[in-house]
Amino acid sequence: MSSTRSINVLIVDDHPLVLEGIRAIIETYSHIEVIGAAASATEALTIASRKEPDVVLMDINMSDINGLDAIELFKESFPKIRILMLSMHDSREYISTSVINGAAGYVLKDVPASEIISAIETVAGGGTYFSSGVSNVLMTPRPTLNSANPLTKREQTVLILVAEGKSSKNVGLELSISTRTVETHRKNIKKKLSISTTAGIIRYAMENGLTG
Repeated sequence: MSSTRSINVLIVDDHPLVLEGIRAIIETYSHIEVIGAAASATEALTIASRKEPDVVLMDINMSDINGLDAIELFKESFPKIRILMLSMHDSREYISTSVINGAAGYVLKDVPASEIISAIETVAGGGTYFSSGVSNVLMTPRPTLNSANPLTKREQTVLILVAEGKSSKNVGLELSISTRTVETHRKNIKKKLSISTTAGIIRYAMENGLTG
């Protein structure tokens, strides 16, 4: 990084050992400064409002608000902050949702420390960064879907549960995802199927034999 200005980073992870480990790694680099560390998304948002980090390095699985939902909250309140996800999960769904919600990068926790630093530098400079394992997941073709059914497997599952009369909250509980994520799936389902109402979703499920 040629600029003399340091990159201010806020770390968010609810595992104290991970949090301190990442902080220790970053603090060995003189051009990057850790301006805060938070164990929850709520705490991180409070710190961000006071210290204005350049980059938020954030885990997905947290106790209060998960990292995927927190991306949206950060982008709403602090649109200039760059979000870099640091996770042990290499699932396409997590990676894609992170990007859709506004993350600038996604790095797996098992990468070398130097790669985490490269990722921070890249997103701070306005670029995007995906570690090699993540890139491989994104490059792998999706399973072929019936052309008459453009929905992903998860969207089909959500559609079936909605058609059974379950609320977004109950769908979230059943699938272990947040209500906000369920709402995102519902929005995508309606867009893909050109349906504007829940009644339309139910009708589609019945006509396509997706309900029992």
